[in-house]
Amino acid sequence: DYHKKQNALRALQKKALDKNPDEFYFKMIRAGLQDGVHVVKQPKDEVTPEQVKLMKTQDIKYVEMKRVAEAKKIERLKSELHLLDAEGKSPNKHVFFLDTRREGKASIEEDLFWVQEFDIATHLDTVPELVDRVYNRPTVATLQKAALKGATDPAHLKKLAQQRKNQYDLLKQRIEREKAMFVVAQKIQTRKDLLDKTHKVKVKKETTNGPAIYKFKFQRKR
Repeated sequence: DYHKKQNALRALQKKALDKNPDEFYFKMIRAGLQDGVHVVKQPKDEVTPEQVKLMKTQDIKYVEMKRVAEAKKIERLKSELHLLDAEGKSPNKHVFFLDTRREGKASIEEDLFWVQEFDIATHLDTVPELVDRVYNRPTVATLQKAALKGATDPAHLKKLAQQRKNQYDLLKQRIEREKAMFVVAQKIQTRKDLLDKTHKVKVKKETTNGPAIYKFKFQRKR
């Protein structure tokens, strides 16, 4: 035991002599002595005050129940709104294919002419005012037979547009709330998993948008 300790001391002395004075590693600033004990400072996890309050006062089952309720309300709002003309939505694309070259007789100039003369309203069998609509686009025959329904007064239309905007704002708030509850539920579950005595290594630290990720040592179950 004496010679083993002497060899360890000599190895440490040699390591100190061979050390590069310009060498740097992060434990130089993360480690220190506290009351004579060597301690490595762990970076603090990123948690918002609302998440801390919710994780301390509520159980994961309650948070999951509220998240599922929010998800159902989101689906109901989506079914009512159909995401019509939503802000931030990527514009739809409708591609029309024109068969202008018949038996190879048409030239490129004739193809360009047919493309320039192509009328979308005629192709869709509707009026030009309704071409840009992605929903409720009646045909010319329907407009001629059916009577005009719905609001036509500009003030009433403006009121309906404001109501629809409010519904989309409410939908956006519910989506953000559902995402926040999902993150809280994951963080609570991660803290419960850490109570296990299995050896674990942190792979990714906790952020405001996600829980910390740990890699647990595999243990074979009997």
